Amino acid sequence: MIILVVTIQSCNQNLSLQTFYVDNELAPGYTSLDVPVSMLNIDEEKLTAEQLEAYESVEKISMIAYVLESGNEAEMKSEYEEVKAILKDPKYEELMRGGNSTDGKFVVKCVGDGEDVDEFILLGNSNQTGFAVVRILGDDMNFNKLMKLTSVLDESSIEESQIRDITKFFK
Repeated sequence: MIILVVTIQSCNQNLSLQTFYVDNELAPGYTSLDVPVSMLNIDEEKLTAEQLEAYESVEKISMIAYVLESGNEAEMKSEYEEVKAILKDPKYEELMRGGNSTDGKFVVKCVGDGEDVDEFILLGNSNQTGFAVVRILGDDMNFNKLMKLTSVLDESSIEESQIRDITKFFK
């Protein structure tokens, strides 16, 4: 009886962000990318103690994007609404939102609280290119400390091919 209950519990039919990624990473219209933080080629010697702590808390950056093409507007809208529905789950705490209805909007959410965040999610859409979900995965991450890493990323020697899909999408 216990095995039956455990089996039924494990077959949860609720769609999660992870299952969305797995189900769509090779689907037509989608492009996906996983970047281990080590590929960012950041010189740890030049980081402040706070930046180093933030950098070491990140394990991986994952992106899945739906690329808008002529004729797939309705499908893109449906897929985008599916992701928004997933992110309405109370476990995703909203941190920030912005943008406008002309160019596109974005929302930043997290799983965890304060100093103990295991995942940050950026959902952004562009009326010209489609939408993307970027997940920053790690342990005990802090949003404010991660924001201080942005200047370091601008100076790092990231090979364009490593994150070409992310930068191409957001141009």
